[in-house]
Amino acid sequence: MTGYSGKVCIITGGASGLGRALGTRLAVAGATVLLADIDEAALADAASGTIETMRVDVTDPAAVAALVEAALTRFGRIDYFFNNAGTAVIGEIRDLTLAQWRGVIEVNLFGEIHGIHAVYPVMIRQGFGHIVNTASGFGMAPGPLNSPYVAAKFGIFGLSHALAAEARQFGVDVSIICPGYIDTPMVASSQPVNADAAAMRAQLPKLVPVDKAVDIVLAGVARKKRIIAFPGYVGVLAFLHRFMPPLFDRFADRQVRAFRAIRRAPESA
Repeated sequence: MTGYSGKVCIITGGASGLGRALGTRLAVAGATVLLADIDEAALADAASGTIETMRVDVTDPAAVAALVEAALTRFGRIDYFFNNAGTAVIGEIRDLTLAQWRGVIEVNLFGEIHGIHAVYPVMIRQGFGHIVNTASGFGMAPGPLNSPYVAAKFGIFGLSHALAAEARQFGVDVSIICPGYIDTPMVASSQPVNADAAAMRAQLPKLVPVDKAVDIVLAGVARKKRIIAFPGYVGVLAFLHRFMPPLFDRFADRQVRAFRAIRRAPESA
C-alpha cells in the first residue's frame, strides 16, 4: 500500500460499496482521492481529509470530462482512474424491458467508455497513469439471469484488453477487476424482475467481504496485473466456459431452473 502514497486517484461509483471502500483505503495509504457518484447525500457522508467528492452522472460524457478536468486543475495530474460505477437488473431476458437494458448498459459500458475517453488522453500527455476498469466474473463467464450486466461487462473485458495493447507504448497501464459477488449495497438491495428478492439472494454463493475485495484489488493494481479475478469460483467458471462448455451449460441450466422455481408470472400477463 505504500506505493499509493502521494498518488491522485479518481473513483467513479465512489459513494458506496467497493468504490467507497477503495477510496477510504487509498486515503489511509496517503493518496489524494476524488470520489465521483450521482448520490450526493452519500458523497457528502464519504468526504473527509484527503477524500474529495464531486457529483457526476457517468452516463453524461460532459460530466465525466468535467470530472477529469477538475482533478487535473486541482491536483496537476491523475495517477489512477477507477472506472467503477455500476448497476444491474436481475431476471430472465423474456421479462426485461428495453429501458432496463439501456439503463444497465449506459452506466456499466458507456459510463466506463466515457471515463476512458476523458482520462486516457491526459495520461498519454503525462506519459504515465493506470486505468482500472471494473468488469465482473460475468465478464469472463456469462451466467444467465443478469444479461444486460453480462453484455456490458463482456464489453468492458474486451475493451480493456484492446486498450491495454494500445496504451503500453504510452506508459499507461490497464487492469480489469473481475469479481464474483461482493457484499455491497448493490447486491444487498437487488430486486429481481418477477421473482422474490430474498429467495434469489439465498441462491447466491458466499459473498466476499468488501474489505477483502479491496485488499485483492489494490494488491493486484499495485502489481499491474491485467486481470484481477476473485474469488476462486470465478476462475473455475471461466475455465469451464472456455474449455468445457457442456459442464458450464449444466451449471447455467441449474441456475435457470432454480430461478424459475421462484419466478412469478409478469403482472401484465
